[in-house]
Amino acid sequence: MSLAATDLAFSYNGRPVLRGVSLALQPGRVTAILGVNGAGKTTLLRCLGGLVPPTAGTVRLGGRDLARLSRREAARAVAYVPQARPREKLTVFESVLLGRRPHMGLGPGRRDLARGEAVLASLGLAGLAFRRLDELSGGEAQKTALARALAQDPQALLLDEPTASLDLKNTLEAFAIVRDAVAGRGLAAAVVLHDLSQAMRFADDFALLFGGAIAARVDRRGLTPAMVREVYGVEVALGELGGHPVATPLKVAEAASGRLLESRASELREQ
Repeated sequence: MSLAATDLAFSYNGRPVLRGVSLALQPGRVTAILGVNGAGKTTLLRCLGGLVPPTAGTVRLGGRDLARLSRREAARAVAYVPQARPREKLTVFESVLLGRRPHMGLGPGRRDLARGEAVLASLGLAGLAFRRLDELSGGEAQKTALARALAQDPQALLLDEPTASLDLKNTLEAFAIVRDAVAGRGLAAAVVLHDLSQAMRFADDFALLFGGAIAARVDRRGLTPAMVREVYGVEVALGELGGHPVATPLKVAEAASGRLLESRASELREQ
């Protein structure tokens, strides 16, 4: 089921963060949301998940206005994994079971318990099931947050820098699990990433945020060094290594004019 934003705008204390953002997440595909720090990537995810109401515009899940769904319906449909490490004094298993709350009655049933156990096993967390969250490393806590979202069995999955605390092995495993879930269950997914090589390897397409708007929506083949220079102010070489796409930073670029992506943003808003 698709998750689509139309003409989203959002402001913090009168300061515009998002303006005229339209973005459709398609079932079975992972969209990487790219941009510099402060570009509004987290805010966009939170608006897509219904966690904060946009100043203007709408978010629709399969054609239904997300704002008109009950809290329980929205929680069943969309899972959001934030950057922040959870601070609840819960065990790992209890935290993962919270992802089942929208599906529960008065308490967890056999199906909920079995689902929680299966997700923990898939992420290699079964041995930590009865450890408290405040005893975990950053990487363990991040994988627990991902497990909680997957246990929710959502239709759309929103991930905010999900591998920021993970080592290389756990990063590869986590992305493989996300890819399998997206493809196997037909989830619509968006992930905020700062590592361009990770984005090129694991995402199907990219949405580049620039000046609070979606300036370009491209797949791996459509991403160009000129776009990266305009967004990040860095010269890069895009290529392949070991059969996988990579982005190699070369140097800090001269100040970008912004004309390339501003014109693209205007074109997208007019479509």
